[in-house]
Amino acid sequence: MSEPTPGELVIVTGMTGAGRSTAAKELEDLGFFVVDNLPPTLVRDVVRLVDDSRGIQQPIAVVVDVRSGSFFDTLQANRHQQVTGRPTTLLFLEATDDVLVRRQEAARRPHPLQGSGRLLHGLQRERDVMADIRGDSDVLLDTSNFNVHQLQDRIAELFGTAATTRLQVTVISFGFKYGIPVDADWVADMRFLPNPHWIPELRPQNGRDPDVAAYVLSQPGAGTLLEQYLPVLETVAQGYLGEGKRFMQVAVGCTGGKHRSVAMTEAIAGRLREAGYDVSTAHRDLGRE
Repeated sequence: MSEPTPGELVIVTGMTGAGRSTAAKELEDLGFFVVDNLPPTLVRDVVRLVDDSRGIQQPIAVVVDVRSGSFFDTLQANRHQQVTGRPTTLLFLEATDDVLVRRQEAARRPHPLQGSGRLLHGLQRERDVMADIRGDSDVLLDTSNFNVHQLQDRIAELFGTAATTRLQVTVISFGFKYGIPVDADWVADMRFLPNPHWIPELRPQNGRDPDVAAYVLSQPGAGTLLEQYLPVLETVAQGYLGEGKRFMQVAVGCTGGKHRSVAMTEAIAGRLREAGYDVSTAHRDLGRE
């Protein structure tokens, strides 16, 4: 059996205000184990801990900034000596001075090297400190003309895989009497369908049982909803991907979350899988009664 391939190590650095935090959040969404504001001398320790706890296939991203100062020499030496045993990419984020000033002023935060001087003085000191590592970067990304979504898209293009850049959809059933899931993006109400609860032989079963599912799905309204609701969800899903959002939660409710919502959750999830989406299901209130 061949040895597993080590996951990538991405070192994110660059100018203050160029988008390091946005890049880190996007890498986390892509499945990377992310450590922010890490002294470069600890990179090897982080890799070793992740290897031991999550396996060498787990991709890692570490964010280092100008406050690391002279420690950048250690970072570069470790990279060139390949001491981590992982394929490593150094990502440097850049932007023009006027853009960086505008972003820092909007954030209402001083530059870490500004001291008692002007913001521009801090930026110039940072450029001086970062000059060598900028010149040695594997990927130099100018974010001057990027908004947040465009930067997220670019990071996904660079470091995402077919699996991590797909929309992940969770379809969850629930009972209205227990409250609507607070994290739902879309809510569908199945209380317009006849309730299997009032059929004695179906009452003790739930929507995952074939008899209940067949009863719910045989109702004319169920078929109509599936035919008309699925195109809406697919349209929204494509919009989410376009905005850099890769997680969508669809909540499907009935009175108690046992029969109608469960059966329709499974049906909606099945249709979405057939359409090529990465779908999981959950039944929040099943077994609560």
